[in-house]
Amino acid sequence: MFDILSAAAAADAPPGWLQFLPIVGMIVIFWFLLFRPQMKRAKEHQQKVEALKKNDQVVTAGGLVGKVVKVDDTYAEVEIAKDTRVKVVKSTIGDILKPGGAKPAND
Repeated sequence: MFDILSAAAAADAPPGWLQFLPIVGMIVIFWFLLFRPQMKRAKEHQQKVEALKKNDQVVTAGGLVGKVVKVDDTYAEVEIAKDTRVKVVKSTIGDILKPGGAKPAND
């Protein structure tokens, strides 16, 4: 009698891989909602930084706004005021402003 009950219980149990299905579903959701958009933004930022050229108006991650005077592989020299230049790491440049935007307050 016990053999019949245990065989029936084993037949009613779902397969073992089915227990991992919710975890796989959460990983897929995280991938599409978090990781994929973040990777896309990082790729766009990298393309912007690589396309950086002289006379571009930029905003650094620290909030400095200025005009690019010189660019090399790792650094960019940014003029933040008349005769005031700072050397910044290119990856810390947050955004490139469109031409014709707001003028700096000291011009």
